[in-house]
Amino acid sequence: MSIAARLQELGIVLPKAAAPVASYQPLVVQNGWCFVSGQLPFVDGALVTGKLGADVDLERGQQAARACGLMILAQLEAAGLLERVTQVVKLGGFVASTPDFTDQPKVVNGASDLMFEVFGESGRHARSAVGVPVLPLDAAVEVDAILAVSGA
Repeated sequence: MSIAARLQELGIVLPKAAAPVASYQPLVVQNGWCFVSGQLPFVDGALVTGKLGADVDLERGQQAARACGLMILAQLEAAGLLERVTQVVKLGGFVASTPDFTDQPKVVNGASDLMFEVFGESGRHARSAVGVPVLPLDAAVEVDAILAVSGA
């Protein structure tokens, strides 16, 4: 089954790929590897901002991480690479959080679970989930990705 068909089956409509907000490329492909820059969480067109453990609860954080995952998929689609993904290799999750918040892994599950839903076993990946004091534009979560792609 194609990834486009899988997304349709899941009822997932990808957002428009976000333009870079600084001096970087949304993704770079080299020798069969695709490195996707950190993506921010847009839900219903609005950036999810704030800190986990303060003004963002766990459920909203997971929704934000899923939105980052959707933006990763949107970047791949915009580059013509979505159907060429052979393995999601690693996700890097960054969670803006208070010093006492320790559920970063649960937050980043929002993106991880999406990758498994979309790619099946090829969506299982290594991962980091790191708490940070602040993210660009006061985003609550940021997720980047490393993927293996065919024909590149």
